[in-house]
Amino acid sequence: MAFVLYAVLGQNRTKDNTQPLTQTTTSKTVSDYTHLSAGQYRDGNYTGSIADAYYGNIQVKALIKNGKLIDIQFLQYPNDRPSSTEISNQSLPQLKKEAIQSQNAQVDIVSGATQTSQAFQESLQNALQQART
Repeated sequence: MAFVLYAVLGQNRTKDNTQPLTQTTTSKTVSDYTHLSAGQYRDGNYTGSIADAYYGNIQVKALIKNGKLIDIQFLQYPNDRPSSTEISNQSLPQLKKEAIQSQNAQVDIVSGATQTSQAFQESLQNALQQART
């Protein structure tokens, strides 16, 4: 499904109206698959593992303050093709927002960005495991 979306977007694009996804972004809060309550992480910055998103890798850094996930920075994400950049620009901010709100890495898969969503979950899960107290 994602391959079809990448292929269609890559061939049918006439103008890129998306804003580039910056590597350092700000948001507030995320946790892990164990559904830990807020405030159960060690403060610091934790770099997740590199996860394969099929059209590129995703790697995140989780920033923990006062025991809560306050930000997720994208160290790597698929961006070498216009269609990859567009999908990343649309899906990663959604994934980040949901993860911070829920304080865990178990976020909904973004339609059309399944591999990207799964790779985000994997990298963030790894970072949050490191931050567990």
